[in-house]
Amino acid sequence: MPYLLAGFAFLLYELLSVVRHLTGRTTGFDLGIFEQVVRNYAHLNVPVSELKGPGVNILGDHFSPILAAIGPVYLLFPSPITLLTVQAAAFALSVVPITRLAVSACGWGLGGILGAAYALSWGIQSAVAFDFHETCLAVVFVAFCLERLYRREWWQACAYAIPLLLVKEDLGLTVAAIGLYIALRGPRKMGALLALVGVAACALTMLVVIPHFNAYGQNTYLGQAAGTVGNPLVRFVMPVQKLETVVLLLAPTAFLALRSPMLIIALPTIAWRFWATNPAYWGTDFHYSAILMPVVFAAAAAAAPRVHAAITAALPRYSGQMYRTIGAWCVVFAVLLSVQSPIGHLFRGVIWRPVLSSAERRTLATIPDRTTVAAENSLAPQLTNRTEVYLFPAFPTQQFCPDWVAVVDPPEPGLAPVDQQLAAIRQLPVLGYQLADRSEQVSVYRLTR
Repeated sequence: MPYLLAGFAFLLYELLSVVRHLTGRTTGFDLGIFEQVVRNYAHLNVPVSELKGPGVNILGDHFSPILAAIGPVYLLFPSPITLLTVQAAAFALSVVPITRLAVSACGWGLGGILGAAYALSWGIQSAVAFDFHETCLAVVFVAFCLERLYRREWWQACAYAIPLLLVKEDLGLTVAAIGLYIALRGPRKMGALLALVGVAACALTMLVVIPHFNAYGQNTYLGQAAGTVGNPLVRFVMPVQKLETVVLLLAPTAFLALRSPMLIIALPTIAWRFWATNPAYWGTDFHYSAILMPVVFAAAAAAAPRVHAAITAALPRYSGQMYRTIGAWCVVFAVLLSVQSPIGHLFRGVIWRPVLSSAERRTLATIPDRTTVAAENSLAPQLTNRTEVYLFPAFPTQQFCPDWVAVVDPPEPGLAPVDQQLAAIRQLPVLGYQLADRSEQVSVYRLTR
């Protein structure tokens, strides 16, 4: 069952992400950025992302050296679809340990339902539907670590936790939380040591490593933790969007996760997201909740037998209905959620309609390989596998003019306001660019001076 569910999940994830890319729904921020980084790793170069800026080392933005592991695969299949496939496979693989844990704790019936509900959980779907992120690799390690924690295989759990330090800088706090769980439930010294390693690694990467590689000698994202908003408790729970996110995290498993100490592993991620001043972190969009999904479902599965025992002792007449009730809750929640979810969109016609037409793709194909291009965000991932792409309208400038420019004209709302894009398009002839090709809304300019 775990492998069948994982295989089915992989097909859904792969179909969703590839359809989004082939219809022109992926973007430079972030699929294009990660492709540039992985391509540089594949060729043993410094992990530079031109979309972030000329010569910008991605290690000065986020500490994710684990992306180098994708390099050999990308070298064989140099395409953004390679990254999307790796992500789909990673998320699907995480279904295996979560389902095995759930089956061990709850039996085949409820365990299988929890595994399927995890595969369809909104946090995973949101991540699949938002380009590519290194978070997919973290989800795999966390899922296998949770399974080992449940089995009380402490050394193996540590072995799965340590690689998280190479996925992203904030995950050192997650490693520390795993260490705290081990200290509470298993060998105290081992847990305390792992917690110290996690905190030290987080501090080292955020305060030393990232500023070292950053062009300005600082960690840009630390600024999002600055500022005070009166009572710190209020900052964690307000605005109400934060509370809605917490409810949606716990609701798919009938709030069972609240009965398991495993839930403490989710607290660092929730804490930094809610403390940050960036509203994008507070809600349910993007990839930020993906790493919380295995924790919530593993905690719920681990708690179910204890809740069942408590109900049996207090209300023996209803004890036999508990697993059926929870299973029905999970099924209904997953079905209702899937109607409006990204995967649910696969069964509607809209997502299959190209945003980028074949004629517009032919226009982009007129740009030669191995040239420099300033491309609008929505066009960037169509070019990053064969050209050096910079972000339009940040470029071109008087100081740096790429060989080509690819724009959406008339512009549409995106990373840059429409007015800013229009002004930059009008400035292209002044900078020495001439219209080379145009199809529908896509225009390509060539530098002639």
